[in-house]
Amino acid sequence: MPNGPIIIKKISSHGGHNGGAWKVAYADFVTAMMALFIVLWLLNSSKQVQEAVGGYFKDPSGNSKKVGSAMQGSGPNLDLRKEDMKKIKDALQKQIKALPDFEKIKKHIDMTITAEGLRIELTEDAKGTFFELGSALPSDSGKELLVALAQEVGRLPNQVSIEGHTDSKPYSGGLSGYSNWELSVDRANAARRIMQSSGLQANQVSQVRGFSDQRPRSGLSPDDPANRRISLIVQYLDKPSTENALEETDKSGSNGEAGSSPEGKGEGAATKK
Repeated sequence: MPNGPIIIKKISSHGGHNGGAWKVAYADFVTAMMALFIVLWLLNSSKQVQEAVGGYFKDPSGNSKKVGSAMQGSGPNLDLRKEDMKKIKDALQKQIKALPDFEKIKKHIDMTITAEGLRIELTEDAKGTFFELGSALPSDSGKELLVALAQEVGRLPNQVSIEGHTDSKPYSGGLSGYSNWELSVDRANAARRIMQSSGLQANQVSQVRGFSDQRPRSGLSPDDPANRRISLIVQYLDKPSTENALEETDKSGSNGEAGSSPEGKGEGAATKK
């Protein structure tokens, strides 16, 4: 039997459209497009957003003081420290000026940047301004002002301490065992409740304190009605150095600004007759 030629046929495989190389090219294209859109978004975003994104890539661990790396969340007031207290003060003043009773209460509102932060003093007169006379019940003007402050301060990452003060006149409200100490604390807590129900976050309140008449305002006699007040302190995010704190205190004292860091024996505001 004759031997015929042996034919071997090789079947070559192209790996399914060049082995999927097109997928790699397509992935590179999609990545490039995504990068392009991110750059275009950043170019059209606010400076605050640009700094926040840049701050993250410069310091992902969040230890830097750059905006965006303080891990406080996003927003227009992301990194409010000592140098930004003036901006907070301006924003609060703008909010307060919109109140219907602003002209009547404006002389009873003092805002001062101190070593503690932004101190906001809400002072009383002889007839009562923000609280009913001899009571921890806020007046209508007091409620409106506290709500306005809460709506603005609640947008900040800063913590807030609330203080109640009285003058040195003995409490004459008729309650047995009730004194200026109780009144100062009750007013501070009343302010806290209103503010927390109006925008102030629960974790923003660091302290609620009552000082009775132990910290009168600088330059006032202990029994002056203006010693009756609520003090709100918007605190710095990072503590200023001791040197800066001393400088700020010295400035406040030399300028004689009311409502600066506590001085004198104490603030009193309780016993209205």
